[in-house]
Amino acid sequence: MNTITIQTAQNIEVEYDVASLGDRIVGRIIDGLIQGAYVLIFMLFFFWGNFAGGADREGILIILFIIVLLPVVFYDLVMEQFFNGQSIGKKVMKIKVISLDGGQPTFSQYLLRWLFRLVDFSLTGSLGALISVAASENKQRIGDMVAGTTLIKTIPRTTLQHTLYVEPVQKPEYKAMYPDVIHLSDTEVQLIKDVLMNYQKTGNSVLLYQAAEKIKTVLHITTQQESRDFLYQLLTDYNHLAGSNNS
Repeated sequence: MNTITIQTAQNIEVEYDVASLGDRIVGRIIDGLIQGAYVLIFMLFFFWGNFAGGADREGILIILFIIVLLPVVFYDLVMEQFFNGQSIGKKVMKIKVISLDGGQPTFSQYLLRWLFRLVDFSLTGSLGALISVAASENKQRIGDMVAGTTLIKTIPRTTLQHTLYVEPVQKPEYKAMYPDVIHLSDTEVQLIKDVLMNYQKTGNSVLLYQAAEKIKTVLHITTQQESRDFLYQLLTDYNHLAGSNNS
């Protein structure tokens, strides 16, 4: 399976499985069927209204345009913006849009992807998207290249047995060694886990050291703990503090 290594804003490399061309095609077909069914339902209402003769034809056409065409036209943009980079088809196929900097795309990135659907699909009969995804290193259609995005698999590459798990501390007297860890974002905490998992698999101590030094700088921490022990301690403290805040 193709993978992509993304350099995050914290200068940490994270590896993702890239969505395959087949994943994209099936997801697009699912979205197309949903949109087609939506249009068909409202077209039936439209023709029923005509036959019934109970409404003005021009008024029906305006309503039809607003209710039917606009949601179809803006379907992908709205879904990706409000549903974490996923349309219904993408969610079914367990793929999502991600920025090449490792974060969630901005609205402008989603907008560029959406605008370039005209080039990827409409003007080229989908050949533009097919060729660019098949040929590009990061499996990007033209809209992705312009927007700086790609599609990745949302299913973790590792199995449950290989997943890093730090058991929450249940002792009420437990005192976090690094309480400022609670200020890290979910993405930053996940990056710590990714680095530790990478170390477990590859023994890459250089990446471990770089990640630890970066976190120390962000949280203004001075410690002599080994990098691996330090990162594990951060996760333990984070799980304890996050659990206390939610209880």
